[in-house]
Amino acid sequence: MKPQKLLTITEKGREFLRLACQIASENIDRGGGPFGAVIVKDDQIIATGGNTVTLDNDPTAHAEINAIRRACQSVQSFQLEGCVIYSSCEPCPMCLSALYWAGVSCIFYANSREDAQAIDFDDNFIYQEIPLPHNRRKIPCIHVDEPMAIEHFRKWAEKADKVEY
Repeated sequence: MKPQKLLTITEKGREFLRLACQIASENIDRGGGPFGAVIVKDDQIIATGGNTVTLDNDPTAHAEINAIRRACQSVQSFQLEGCVIYSSCEPCPMCLSALYWAGVSCIFYANSREDAQAIDFDDNFIYQEIPLPHNRRKIPCIHVDEPMAIEHFRKWAEKADKVEY
């Protein structure tokens, strides 16, 4: 694993972080959750997002996920290489995973997950569930040996013109 560079936020970055916080505040006024995100490439905003979980009845509609979706549409790619995200709060496990999958270069955030926990947005239970054996999780994860299932993986492996990700 490549060692991480020590990154510091610039004044321009602080402006983007303050914008993420402003989006979070305005989002509350619209009936959404208190979270905002800004995705930037080369010091240009390519997408923003607020938390719309309750507005959209979508548990995945976190600020970072909404911003990722918009950013990918904007750049016409499922990869956000060279992009930086500024979030009003430390990303939850789902958002953190999505940011890794999207390939962002850096994550800057304002409030910590402990700050979120203090206002009843607690995702610590997910962090605790991940390392547990499947049969000890609150939602059982049960592997079923289905011989047919491997066929679509073989089909993918043999596909000559696939777009890898």
